[in-house]
Amino acid sequence: MDFTSGSGLGRLVGQPPRVLHALRNVSLTVGVGEMLGVVGESGCGKSTLGRCIAGLYQPTRGEIFWQGAPLAALGGYRERSRQIQMIFQDPYSSLNPRMSIRQMLEEVLTVHAPAHGKGEVRDRLDELLLTVGLSPALKERLPHALSGGQRQRVSIARALAPKPRLIVADEPVSALDASVQAQIINLFDELREKLGIAFIFVAHDLDVVRHISQRIAVMYLGEVVETAPAETLFAHPVHPYSRGLIAAIPSLDPERRTPDAGIDGELPDPMKPPAGCAFSGRCSHVLPDCRQRHPNLEPVTVGHLSRCLRNEAFAA
Repeated sequence: MDFTSGSGLGRLVGQPPRVLHALRNVSLTVGVGEMLGVVGESGCGKSTLGRCIAGLYQPTRGEIFWQGAPLAALGGYRERSRQIQMIFQDPYSSLNPRMSIRQMLEEVLTVHAPAHGKGEVRDRLDELLLTVGLSPALKERLPHALSGGQRQRVSIARALAPKPRLIVADEPVSALDASVQAQIINLFDELREKLGIAFIFVAHDLDVVRHISQRIAVMYLGEVVETAPAETLFAHPVHPYSRGLIAAIPSLDPERRTPDAGIDGELPDPMKPPAGCAFSGRCSHVLPDCRQRHPNLEPVTVGHLSRCLRNEAFAA
């Protein structure tokens, strides 16, 4: 997925357009009823990936498949949104401030189930609110009259309204208090088990992702650099970037703290990605070959893939 800059004044003065490579070489699968966590630093392409899957962005290259067929085979955006929904980071800006909860949910229900009568829509609306832990008595309120946690529950109810098979949750708890975060995370887990909905859970908090995900994909500079079952990734991370992220997780146990844990340096310019391994400029284990050869995402063990030229050494 590429974005082109350099329009406007830059074009007038003769500057060539620059291309930002937001996503490169991304290949992922999500199973029925699975919770796939996607983690990485800000700017690694997590949100762009989610928006491509949800149909908000059209990939410049490659193909997204849905149940074995190209996603485009589902038809237009309305048809796609019946199968794939998205929950955004900020529940206040993602809700219409001039519409009540009832109006927002009725709009979705009317668009996706126009044959239903008013009574059925009203019953379904109340059912959705109860499913996400809200009282139907709140349905006439506007978003500003709700707490942050309540607003995010409304966003979840709106995403559930078309009865989707997949929900992309883009940093859905990062704007909430810690106690409310736990409630929303538990709600996602309950919905996955009860309704069989698959989730792609985009976040930067590794502890949250570890708690909720069956599998985790680690992204760096627009690429997936490692995928593995959650417990496997935390017990035996292979890629140096994954190892650095996990080592940097704060711990209250003094014996588990790692001095100076973390990853030095900044993300490279996505408009000028390195020729070899994208992480070579920040990796403490870099070899000369790493700066020349671009590694493939290759299996380490069953269900565990890593994009590193030293997979065998780090997996040992």
